[in-house]
Amino acid sequence: MAAEGHNVDANLVDMRPNHGHYFVKKTFGKPAYCHHCCDKIWGMLTTGYSCEMCNFICHEKCLRTVVSYCSSVALQLIKNPVAHTWSAPCLIKRRYCCVCRKRTDEAMSVECEVCEYYVHVDCSDLAVSDCKEAATYVANMESANAVQYHHMREGNLPKESKCVVCRKTCFSTECLAGMRCEWCGQTAHAVCYRQMDKECDFGVLRKIMLPPMCLTIPRTELPMEQLLNISSHDQPQSRKVSSPSKIQADDVSTSGEDVKERDDFEVIRVFDGNNSYRLQISRNIVVAKHVSVQQVRDAALRRFHINDTPERYYITQVVGEVEEEILEDPVPLRNVKRPEGKRAQIFIRYYDDPDKDEVKVYGGWLRKVPVTFCAINVTKDTIVQDLVTDALYHFGLDGSFWNRYNLIEVSLDRGVAERTCNPQENVLQLVRNLRKDSLRRYHVVRFYVQEKEDPHDHAVFVGNLPVSLAQRQYERILLKLLGAKEKPFTAIGPIYFEYGSLIITFNTPKAATAAVQKLQSAIYEDKKLIVLCLPNVQPQMIPKDVEPLLVLVNVKSGGCQGTELIQSFRKLLNPFQVFDVLNGGPLVGLYVFRNIPKYKILACGGDGTIGWVLQCLDIAKQGSEAISFQDAACFSPPCGIVPLGTGNDLARVLRWGGGYTGEENPMDILKDVIEADTVKLDRWAVVFHEEERNQPTSSGTQTEMNEQTMNNPEDQTSMIIMNNYFGIGIDADVCLKFHNKRDANPEKFQSRLFNKTQYAKIGLQKMFFERTCKDLWKRIELEVDGRTIELPNIEGIVVLNLLSWGSGANPWGTSKEEGNFSKPTHYDGLLEVVGISDVSRLGLIQSKLAAGIRIAQGGSIRITTHEEWPVQVDGEPHIQPPGTITILKSALKAQMLKKAKKSRRGGNATTSGLNQPHPETSESLSGPLGVPSTLGDPHHGKTTPDNTAADSDEEGDAFL
Repeated sequence: MAAEGHNVDANLVDMRPNHGHYFVKKTFGKPAYCHHCCDKIWGMLTTGYSCEMCNFICHEKCLRTVVSYCSSVALQLIKNPVAHTWSAPCLIKRRYCCVCRKRTDEAMSVECEVCEYYVHVDCSDLAVSDCKEAATYVANMESANAVQYHHMREGNLPKESKCVVCRKTCFSTECLAGMRCEWCGQTAHAVCYRQMDKECDFGVLRKIMLPPMCLTIPRTELPMEQLLNISSHDQPQSRKVSSPSKIQADDVSTSGEDVKERDDFEVIRVFDGNNSYRLQISRNIVVAKHVSVQQVRDAALRRFHINDTPERYYITQVVGEVEEEILEDPVPLRNVKRPEGKRAQIFIRYYDDPDKDEVKVYGGWLRKVPVTFCAINVTKDTIVQDLVTDALYHFGLDGSFWNRYNLIEVSLDRGVAERTCNPQENVLQLVRNLRKDSLRRYHVVRFYVQEKEDPHDHAVFVGNLPVSLAQRQYERILLKLLGAKEKPFTAIGPIYFEYGSLIITFNTPKAATAAVQKLQSAIYEDKKLIVLCLPNVQPQMIPKDVEPLLVLVNVKSGGCQGTELIQSFRKLLNPFQVFDVLNGGPLVGLYVFRNIPKYKILACGGDGTIGWVLQCLDIAKQGSEAISFQDAACFSPPCGIVPLGTGNDLARVLRWGGGYTGEENPMDILKDVIEADTVKLDRWAVVFHEEERNQPTSSGTQTEMNEQTMNNPEDQTSMIIMNNYFGIGIDADVCLKFHNKRDANPEKFQSRLFNKTQYAKIGLQKMFFERTCKDLWKRIELEVDGRTIELPNIEGIVVLNLLSWGSGANPWGTSKEEGNFSKPTHYDGLLEVVGISDVSRLGLIQSKLAAGIRIAQGGSIRITTHEEWPVQVDGEPHIQPPGTITILKSALKAQMLKKAKKSRRGGNATTSGLNQPHPETSESLSGPLGVPSTLGDPHHGKTTPDNTAADSDEEGDAFL
């Protein structure tokens, strides 16, 4: 790995003019494979060549035909750097480090959440910041002129990958080999990929891909994790001590041999500048004691991945605390000073010219720049303003308008960090200070000319505020949290009153960044705020035949199985079209997509998550109490489902399966979305009206209150939107008991088997000891379409919108329709009323061994009760006081995506092999969710962002 010491060998082959490799002839005692041709290097003691910097191995015959670049020069090939978003460290199987080319299961490693970049924790500081560039919009560019190019990544190809050029196998399980485009997934050999078309068409996912050229992101100093709405991971101690780190003097080299026991080798600590010495951040080199000072210098340069002319550098040794002296002895290790009990310590320095230097300036996102960068000579009198002027002339722009541009210092050391340079700053002194502090950092710093005018609108989402306040109250809260007397933002809205969330807009990226940094650490009413910087979509840049897919994932559905799924979707699609609903809710993604005229939604979670998404779509359509995005270009995008719950009844009806098992390939899921048909889903309003209660009238105040209650019947009325089913009686009672137990001990309810066992236990208790719903048929009244229905001897009623209930059971039954009953569907405008005789019948229905009692079918249902009863809507139970329950067809429509029959690849799972490295494995707790209206309690169904995953993603009727 990158932490290892490097041996100096006389058989060094310098390949820097071509691809940056430093090859050394080596005898392999273990089986090895050529990284160029992927063939085995045969023989017990066969010789080959290995790169001293990146461990690239090849045959002698392949040495002159190597086309893969060394990781030490890969940074120089990037036009616009993009920081990676690292996962939590772990041992990653069947992958290779993109820096040292060794297996990632040999040491703690991390992977990028957005692209196929894998690296050891000890190599992460040498990782190349070349993640997928997902936002490349250029102002005033026509859609027809926008071109997307391949983003090629070496190695870690899926199994059975074929080269698109020669049609031969190009993957290898033995080494880092082959090339793949991060966008379209095309694979090729390293020697073939240059023959591919340069333009990328996004492959099979083109029709649902959000093109990068239509996106802008804020030019801020915020980390990429926050821009991508990715929750940060707590780094364990193993990552905090990664190399380079504070290496103690008695550290042992990790070069694979115990160099301390050999008299002809020595381990030396190398510092690349004053800052690294001050922080005691060093790297080790292993050199023979007889080597020359030039060989020590070259070994130190390679250790820091510095590919430059070696003659520009020299070596000094540490004398005392702050002094240095140049090593000029032909055999420097004879007289190098070694502190007692410590290793020798040396500096690597650069020969600075006191009067002049050369600085590279990059054009970055400047429009129609003919070159990637230009090299400009600077003197001791050159300031940043002069450098910008000269660079603009080199780029073919008018240098007299230098004041419209900034010079941005971009550091690619361990990510991407930006700093705006002062126009009066001395350039030569700036460059010399960078070299003096750290040579490694100097070589990973770039200077970009950037327009001051930012095409982005700097929208910031703020959530977890108190619900249902007035706009002025929200403004006062924000001003208090920002510590400002006047509004630093230019606009506020839309405001989502039901969720306590809103959007604020800023004029400049500096103001937006400052606000985000203050708000993300703010706490209001004991709640940590959710703060997100949002991207901006330019819809005119989206091709007319493209319907981008908005992916909304509940990562905690069913034992957190959504975590791996969201990572796969970020890698397959544009990461800015994939959202974690636990971080702000579905409204964040819907706001970002508000200007797109036609798009689709993929909701990943239980039936509760689906209901949550549909509710947020209702808010977008109505704009009722909220100052909403009523000018949204698309009001009814069709919604597909990845079922992560336990019940998943809506997903079953729409052919998406009974539950995500982990065997399905994420690419297949996206293909199914493209092929899916659009169907309608009936939605119903369940109106609860409590019976008027007699109140004492001993005081005038109480009499006045009674009169107000009688005059305002809405005060005792609430409404919930139903998507799947409604229940009263025994099934709701079992559901309520389970929810109460889960709320008391949520940590125990983490598996489907345990949950179903608890349901069975509750059912047995109800059967033998607690028949609280006995004689329900005598104690309630049922009307269907205005007609009173005589009830049979039952203990529960289920009203169905879907022919799937309680994890796939069908209480209506599969026998042919009799009498006046028509064949039920989820879009016929009718509800099916089914009776359940007792708990034993409930268990038989759930086990698919029996059906319920068909009672009625109609378009409106009215139930009158004279006492409290347990009820449930879409799996959300509660105790309903005496009164009336009316179910009417809602004006809120929903369009759903139904998986096409031709897409079904056996059962409920889609298991065909594709070029995807990680089949997702997971388990879910998921189920329907009651959706509140503005008439009732806005928190019914646990749909607020701070209560997200618990959003009843447990199926309320999964009873054995």
